[in-house]
Amino acid sequence: MVSLLGSRDELLRVIEGAFRADIHVRGNEITVTGSPDESGTVVRLFEELVEVLRSGGELTPDAVERSIAMLRMTSDRPAEVLSLDILSSRGRTIRPKTVNQKRYVDAIDKHTIVFGIGPAGTGKTYLAMAKAVRALQEKRVNRIILTRPAVEAGERLGFLPGTLYEKIDPYLRPLYDALHDMVDPDSIPKLMAAGTIEVAPLAYMRGRSLPVGTGVLTPDGWRSIGELEVGDLVIGSNGEPTPVLGVYPQGEQKIYRLYSQDGASVLASEDHLWAVRTRDDASRGKPWRVLQTKDMIGDLRTAHYRKWELPLLSAPVCFPERDVPLDAYALGLLLGDGCVTGTTTPSFATNDAELAGALEAALPGMQVRWKSGPDYVLNRVREPGDSMTIANPVAEVMRELGLSGCGSSTKFVPELYQRNTPEIRLSVLQGLLDADGGPVAQEGRTCRVQFSTVSPRLRDDVVSLVQSLGGVVYWRTRPAAGRKPGLARGRQVHHRHDAYVLDIRLPEGIEPFRLSRKAEVYRKHGGGRPMRFVDRIEPRGTAECVCIQVAAEDSLYVTEDFLLTHNTLNDAFIILDEAQNSSAEQMKMFLTRLGFNSKIVVTGDVTQVDLPSGTVSGLRVVQEILDGIPDIHFSRLTSSDVVRHKLVSEIVDAYGRYDATQQASSQEPKAIQQRGKRRP
Repeated sequence: MVSLLGSRDELLRVIEGAFRADIHVRGNEITVTGSPDESGTVVRLFEELVEVLRSGGELTPDAVERSIAMLRMTSDRPAEVLSLDILSSRGRTIRPKTVNQKRYVDAIDKHTIVFGIGPAGTGKTYLAMAKAVRALQEKRVNRIILTRPAVEAGERLGFLPGTLYEKIDPYLRPLYDALHDMVDPDSIPKLMAAGTIEVAPLAYMRGRSLPVGTGVLTPDGWRSIGELEVGDLVIGSNGEPTPVLGVYPQGEQKIYRLYSQDGASVLASEDHLWAVRTRDDASRGKPWRVLQTKDMIGDLRTAHYRKWELPLLSAPVCFPERDVPLDAYALGLLLGDGCVTGTTTPSFATNDAELAGALEAALPGMQVRWKSGPDYVLNRVREPGDSMTIANPVAEVMRELGLSGCGSSTKFVPELYQRNTPEIRLSVLQGLLDADGGPVAQEGRTCRVQFSTVSPRLRDDVVSLVQSLGGVVYWRTRPAAGRKPGLARGRQVHHRHDAYVLDIRLPEGIEPFRLSRKAEVYRKHGGGRPMRFVDRIEPRGTAECVCIQVAAEDSLYVTEDFLLTHNTLNDAFIILDEAQNSSAEQMKMFLTRLGFNSKIVVTGDVTQVDLPSGTVSGLRVVQEILDGIPDIHFSRLTSSDVVRHKLVSEIVDAYGRYDATQQASSQEPKAIQQRGKRRP
């Protein structure tokens, strides 16, 4: 009864002042006398307030006044509104306090994009923040992104000392304050360092970009990102083509080159996004984090380990199938141990009769004939009546592919085979590894694959083949100078070319060998798991940049050296506060950042626009543009939803009346002028 009536009956006096009925309290019994309508409303009010108390809610004079307004003006039950728990944190529970606030909160649950539009003090941002923290706690999202259009952080603050983030920090302070109400302050720095919570000005959501000359993998090969248009296809992390949904020029940006430990690298802006995880994240099954380039600078090591692991292709790249003139496995064998000079009969050298038999099986119409020692020649099987002048089919195909006459230092994998199906690419690689590669087994460790060549072009082609299949390659150079000569038939042979030694790791399920003795060793020891880690990040000045959005579910796409990167916001709860200060272009940019399994809440007050004169507020035009699109909801809050001091509501109403009067008075002279023009 004390909670129901209030300290010194302050809640009872609020109820008595709102109704024309006599209310008497004796013990735990309340008697209401008055007209049927009034007394019935009072009875319903007490029933609702009792239910609020039973659900753990707290009654205040403001809550009672709002409950009375609900009963008189709507069909909503106060208990359903005031008893809805959004978030319980740090000893307090956050609940909606008005009908419109409850409808706003319900809309956030039901829709992907929600616009909360209304005056200051209506709880738009605070309630959205509570929903975001709740979604993070329940693991429905992996991160929270809070942003504001920092219009005050432009030229007007440019003279202030400190970094740009120190200049704009005061403008973002309301978001920090709300966050500190709902999350343990000691954990906030850790969450922000891990990228779980990001607070940034809206303009800096544009900077997740790559220089215009950066290569992006497409089904037709590599193209610069600056050439891509909406509708073009790029390769996603699953190896499948995915369409480009948006292309956003970013202007001049500060650029860094990110290197992985296997030597791969790519240029990116300081705000570009990377999917990364630590060793602990991987062992505990945690999802990938999303960090900006600048977030990792100076934080690349944990003890003596590289800290940030990068994702690899989850499946081989799927290029369109193309007809090939020569079996892919046979081509790999010939590139490894074959000799096609163009002036003599093609030959093959091996001490494995199994390989000679496999080569013959892969070349219909050809005979792989043993000559002496490890040497075999490739002769065409003659049919009765054949002319002696018919060219050797293998020599003819190698001429078509541009390989005829290539020596050991100039061999390469033709583009026709590199940009083909995973089966074709793997077959070429298997032929090369069966001929010139092998498993390297160490006691107590998994097995790596090693390949050597003196052709820098073939080295690069093998690296590309492995990376396109989802593997990782490390390579090193063995200079020719100073190396011990080899022996050929008892004679010393000096090295004329540098040798390149490649250590290869391939994903599980991809067999690198067909040759029995090599395949047996590899299966016995296992191939391990290919991994890529960020090794270093170095500044590279500035460059013209562009940003793309792709339709892939994880938003990842393949850049140079088959590094995976992305720039949309997946599995995130994103809040844009003070949206009335965003331009129409900024609003479009922000909304098109939406990734999969994400939610966006946009809040603002269209009566408090601080944009320069002539700039259209994105919040004012967005409803007209997006009206009727499913899963987008517009929630309107009014002065009656203000949950601050009572004067705030009255001030909002007073300004509304003043604006209406000014608008009417400004239109009156125009009407008189129009009537004057119509006089004869």
